[in-house]
Order: sequence, then structure tokens, then C-alpha cells
Amino acid sequence: MTVFETLESEVRSYCRSWPVVFDKAVGSWLYDEKQKPYLDFFAGAGALNYGHNNPLLKQPLIDYLSSDRVVHSLDMSTAAKGAFLETFAELVLNPRELDYKVQFPGPTGTNSVESALKLARKITGRESVVNFTNAFHGMTLGALSVSGDSMKRGGAGIPLVHATPMPYDNYFDRQYPDFLYFERLLEDGGSGLNKPAAVIVETVQGEGGINVARFEWLKGLAELCRKHEILLIVDDVQMGCGRTGPFFSFEPAGITPDIVCLSKSIGGYGLPMALTLLRPHLDVWNPGEHNGTFRGNNPAFVTAKAALDNYWADDALEKGVLAKGEQIGRALQEITEVVPGTTAKGRGLARGLSFADSKRAGAVARAAFHRGLLVETSGPDNEVVKLMPPLTIREEDLAHGLQLFADAVRA
Repeated sequence: MTVFETLESEVRSYCRSWPVVFDKAVGSWLYDEKQKPYLDFFAGAGALNYGHNNPLLKQPLIDYLSSDRVVHSLDMSTAAKGAFLETFAELVLNPRELDYKVQFPGPTGTNSVESALKLARKITGRESVVNFTNAFHGMTLGALSVSGDSMKRGGAGIPLVHATPMPYDNYFDRQYPDFLYFERLLEDGGSGLNKPAAVIVETVQGEGGINVARFEWLKGLAELCRKHEILLIVDDVQMGCGRTGPFFSFEPAGITPDIVCLSKSIGGYGLPMALTLLRPHLDVWNPGEHNGTFRGNNPAFVTAKAALDNYWADDALEKGVLAKGEQIGRALQEITEVVPGTTAKGRGLARGLSFADSKRAGAVARAAFHRGLLVETSGPDNEVVKLMPPLTIREEDLAHGLQLFADAVRA
């Protein structure tokens, strides 16, 4: 038995799908201990939008560490944090005319979600939060309460309360008007629905099966929240930082959320980092009311700034993501035309192929691994094979990966 089987908890999961020991990573490629290459269409579950060991981010990190700069700082002011904040405002917030305060809630996406839920409840004095079917927002108790996966929810071991699920876009195959059920419950004094503090939503549900909300649906949700004085939280942990094309996935819908959750690729290099963005008038925290030991990860501030400088000073990356996304979309559509029971899904570089027979999805993922391609499955029955390569993937690598994937499906 390996040391992993001997000492590591049974909770491990990805290593069971990819039973090799990885040792090196460059760009869109991972290499095992025997130097066998694997093309990465997983990208750290969206934490590696700029690829592995991107040299444009690595050198500033090496320079920072080699000069004995501050690494750990809780929420103290540091030069690295200040430089990141200035760049984030200059390249992300100001061009989009977004007026947000920036909170550093902790190192991961679930920390951002927890802070957003706590803040919404503090502001409104209400307890209930509305979430959506097939949502995933994290593994801590608050985030789990607004997630849909029954297996993950079951792991909590206690009742997950103060959250009410509503149908996500297309949940009923558009047989009913948008928000018919939700709005009726809000307006009916006999519905039993406690007025929510907030609604939390993903514009594209990654873990839920690459479910894409229409822009008009998102706009309608924002209008509904505004009408009923409910805060709108967009969880952009996986779909932000360019995964769907624009920096924020909600931009094409023309909405401005009250609170935005960011993590995963905001650190640029795969280093832990998370942000909670909130409209200034919502910043009613007392000092230290929400904190965390590792919210001041200065190496992540350095690589986050480098990512913004190199990829968000113009729209080249966004255009590239949209073009590559269309390329994947065409490849998946070609598969659906010859393989019965399949459906192409997605937006930008968050794409998926859904199988009517969910066992086929797992078989395809295994066949892809044996061909040197890393893909994972998602959806309530793991019926969707998810394709999420780095945004910076070279065109020849993308074409090669799509060929490997098509071969895996045929097999």
C-alpha cells in the first residue's frame, strides 16, 4: 500500500479518479513521477485559470519571497496588499464602474460565502436565505445549507436550516414563467416563506452540472430582489476571473449584485485567496466581527496583482476565452450529433457533455484519463463530463485535448 492509502483519510476523492502520483506541472500539463504527461482540462477546479507555474506570475513570487518580504499578516496593512488593492480597483472595478468595498474573508471560497451570508443577515435582521436547485457554495455549514448536493449536505451531521431552495433557470424545462413560484410565495401572506435576507446564485452552476442561467433570467432575478428589498449575492468563486469570458460572469447580464464572492483563480497562481465584494453602504461590520488567521496571504496578493497586470489590462484574454469556448462548443455539438443521449452545455471555458445514462459520463472520464486527459464529472448524478482547461491554454493543446476527448467518448 502507498503512504496515501496508509496515512491519508478515506475522504480523498480526486486521487481515486486519477490514480497516479503527480510531480511536475507546466502550463496546461501535469506530469506523473514517471514523467508521463497529462493534459489538464480540470485546472484545479477553476483555481488555475492561468495554468500551472505561469512564468509571468512565478517570477514576481520568487522575487518577493527571496527578498524576505512579509508572508503572513492577518489583516495588517502590507505593501503587497496595498499594491493588489490599487491594481484591482484600476483594472477590474473602475473600468466596470463597480463601487465595491473589498473584504478579505479567509483563504477559500467557502469563507467568502460564509461572510456574505453573515453580512446579509446582519444588515437585514432576517435569517432566511434563498438558494437554487443543484447549487454548490462550499463545505462549511452555512455554505452547505445553501447547497443542493444531498451527499455533501448529509456529511454535515446536523440539520441545515434557514435556507429555502427555489428552481434554477430551466429546472422545469421552461414550462412555467420565470419566478412564478418564488414571487407567488413572496407575495402570499399565507405561503409560510419567511422573507429572505438574501438570494445567493451562481450564473453557471459548475458542480451542479454546467447549468447556464440565461441573462434575462439573471436580470429578472435582480429585479425581483430589488422589488422585495432582498440582497443579491452572486457566487463567482468558480466562474469568475474570466472563466466565462469577462472578468465577472454576471457582466453580460447587465446586473450589479449587492455582494460578490470570489476565490479560486483570484490568487492567480493557485495560492489560497478569497474576496467578498460589497456595496459600500452594506459595509456594517464591526472590527474583527468576521476574521481568519490566513486572510493575509501576501504571496497570493503578489501573484494576484501579476495576473491582473498581465491579463486584465486589455480584453485579449476575454476574447481568447470566448473564441476557445466556441471551439469547445462546436466540438461537443459534433459529438451530440453522432452519440445519442448526449447534450452539450456551457459558456466560455466552462463546458460540459451531459449523458442520459450517467454511468457513461464516468466511463468517458476514465477513458480520457487513460489517454492522458484529465476531466471530472459533475451534476446530481455525475452525469456531466466537465471541460475546464486553463484560460491560457495554447490552441494546439486545446485541439489535442478535444481529440482525446472525442476518442474517449467513442471508446
